[in-house]
Amino acid sequence: MKRSLVALGLLFLTSAGASAQQASDSVAPERSTGLAAAKVITAKTHMVAAAHPLAAEAGERILAGGGSAIDAMIAVQTVLGLVEPQSSGLGGGAFLVYYDAGTGRLTTLDGRETAPMEATPKLFLDDKGAPMQFFDAVVGGRSVGTPGTVMLMQEAHNRWGQTPWQDLFAPAEKLARDGFAVSPRLAGLVAAEGDRLKTFEATTAYFFGADGAPLKAGSILRNPAYAETLSAIARGGAAAFYGGPIAEAIVDTVRTSGRNAGVLSLADLANYQVKERRPVCVAYRALDVCGMGPPSSGAVAIGQMLGMLENFDLKALGRDNPESWRLIGDAQRLAFADRERYLADTDFVPAPIKGLLEKTYLGERARLLDGDRALADDAVTAGKPEWDHAFNFGRDAALERPSTSHFVIVDKAGNVVSMTTTIENGFGSRLMTGGFLLNNELTDFSFKTHDEGLPVANRVEPGKRPRSSMSPTIVLKDGKPVLAIGSPGGSQIIGYVAQALIAHIDWGMDVGAVVAMPHLVNRFGPYDLEAGTDAEKLAEPLKALGYEVKLSELNSGLHAITLSADGLTGAADPRREGIAIGE
Repeated sequence: MKRSLVALGLLFLTSAGASAQQASDSVAPERSTGLAAAKVITAKTHMVAAAHPLAAEAGERILAGGGSAIDAMIAVQTVLGLVEPQSSGLGGGAFLVYYDAGTGRLTTLDGRETAPMEATPKLFLDDKGAPMQFFDAVVGGRSVGTPGTVMLMQEAHNRWGQTPWQDLFAPAEKLARDGFAVSPRLAGLVAAEGDRLKTFEATTAYFFGADGAPLKAGSILRNPAYAETLSAIARGGAAAFYGGPIAEAIVDTVRTSGRNAGVLSLADLANYQVKERRPVCVAYRALDVCGMGPPSSGAVAIGQMLGMLENFDLKALGRDNPESWRLIGDAQRLAFADRERYLADTDFVPAPIKGLLEKTYLGERARLLDGDRALADDAVTAGKPEWDHAFNFGRDAALERPSTSHFVIVDKAGNVVSMTTTIENGFGSRLMTGGFLLNNELTDFSFKTHDEGLPVANRVEPGKRPRSSMSPTIVLKDGKPVLAIGSPGGSQIIGYVAQALIAHIDWGMDVGAVVAMPHLVNRFGPYDLEAGTDAEKLAEPLKALGYEVKLSELNSGLHAITLSADGLTGAADPRREGIAIGE
């Protein structure tokens, strides 16, 4: 068949071969709470698109007052940690992709959590040496990694901030003290979480009434403990979080959490560092698509998908053509096969990033797509990219869960932030201290340590950062940003963002249509189509091509801003409570 490029919009969850990854296939990004109309807005000077109106408003006020995109990032993040605590916060980690308009330089900062120094590769094995069940590992201190978000905020502010540090915490601190109206989404997620969220006293007291009833939508929720934490960080910087009473309370909460106590220490917090990583950029349709390299697998996997699909005329095929989705789905499956075997924290294991993105290698992988039916499971295997030196790994068995948040910001100077932030599973470890939830990020490591005698690249090791799929992305044309985009959604993020890029670049869809379009995802074999949407029309055609098809709840949370000579255009995913604001 003719090679051609396919576009955006369908996300699939699949599971091939063995293993634990199948267990996460049926998990949607948090839970669906309805679908609203996608609102597209335009602005001339600055814009924020974030997952909650209060967070977007806080960021926009900073920008309107002359603050930088980095200043606004801090205001947005601290408000998000209050109003959607299930997704991100001070107790988690983040990846930042930043474009500096003054220098034309793109920088990526890694604020991912790290494994405690007392952790071992057997952290998530039971007494018989078998991998633990996912939620047996999640709930409690065992799953908590060293948080990175606060240090990332300070590192970014030290480099690019303009507004005084202490002023950036005022919006969130005021909301925490005065209270905010509980959104329907938060109320629904608390109710759905139920008893798992009642495991620990502090968490129960915050999210449930004295009668055990969950928070009600519209009720006013105050969080004085969070306000005190923010006040301390505003006065003392990140040092106030990584040492002193806040750090002591974090460690005590983790290590005394009962049967699932963890091993985080004060030394882990004191020694935490944000890492500047080399951006991963791939050329696609005369554009440069740039994102976060390992420990994120996002930019590499997206780059592989685009590199394979560039050999096909997706524009001619069109978004409604099952052939487009066959190409997209199987390109995703091949990228995930490589991801499973090769990608992890490169401070600990080498990764053939150059080889995985090399044009000749991706051309060879693209030839696997030249048929007219879905690839057989035994044809979807890791490739053999060129290495700088010899190495080999086994297959991964990580259970990456899909609770995260993403936001994008452009300031008056043209600086751009694309940041994905998380505490991992919805409500993280369910442990709460200082008014914020602690992450369960360590469960993004592979639970098993070896595969058929080969070490797993993404196994637990002291000080290591678990592999992520978070994919904050900035697209450049002739060195200038034209699109900032990203999404929550666990390992589905890769498909969401790749689909959105194809829809915008190949199918010419504006950002409102891009973030609203139905999703299809195919990571490991079965094709997941977003239930209740036009994606269902592709179910029978895809079955005819040889796919197992499932109708699934796929609610992403994409946020995007395009930049042009005429100004800014932004939109937030209508599946969440997000909004774009600018002027």
